[in-house]
Parts: sequence; C-alpha cells; structure tokens
Amino acid sequence: MIFDIIIYLFIGIGIFFNLLAGIGLLRFPDVYTRLHAGTKCTTFGSLFLIGSVILIGLKLWWEKDTNGSVLAIHSTIALIAILLTNPVGAHAIARAAHRSGIQPVGAVIDELQTKPVEKNEEKTGGD
Repeated sequence: MIFDIIIYLFIGIGIFFNLLAGIGLLRFPDVYTRLHAGTKCTTFGSLFLIGSVILIGLKLWWEKDTNGSVLAIHSTIALIAILLTNPVGAHAIARAAHRSGIQPVGAVIDELQTKPVEKNEEKTGGD
C-alpha cells in the first residue's frame, strides 16, 4: 500500500516537472532560458517517471514476476542514459547558439565574448 503511494507520488512529481518544462518553453523569451527550462525540468521529470517504473519493476520482482527485474534493469539503463546525455546536449546547443551570435534577452555584459579565444598557434610545417 505504501509502495503504491510512493509510485503514484513519483508519477505525479514527474508529470508536474514535465508540465513546468512545457510552460517554460512557451513563456521564456530566448533560447538560453528555454533550453534551461527544457533541460532541467525534463531531466527531473524523467528521473521521477522512470523512478516510478523502476519501483513498479521492483514490486513485480518482489511478487515473484521475472519480468519485473527486466523492467527495472532496462529502466535503470534508460535513466542513466538520460542523465548523461540531456545536460551534454543542452550544453552543445547553448554553445552553438552563443557562437552563432544569439544574445540572451536583457543581457548587458557578455562575459564569454570578452575572453580571448584560444587558438592553436603551433605550426606543424618543416623549416
């Protein structure tokens, strides 16, 4: 009974975070804040939703259903993949947006623009 309440609570929290991500994508003014809302909220939403699936799998395994362990293991692998790829993808998109010249709304100083760009000055030719 308590286990079911925890599962439903995780599902509710996951839906709430994903709803916040959708609202953030619609409401925020520029690519950086939209990306922040989309990445953070969907990561946490997926964490709780997949966590609930893992708990369901563990509950089935506890009840001697062999499919429960497979469900829990596959969900754990998916969760690890999401936790590793979501922030990296968001960073790559934000970096590409910055390099293409898209400015954040309301930004007064761009600290990344004032830093010198490191270039490889070594010559590999023979003299």
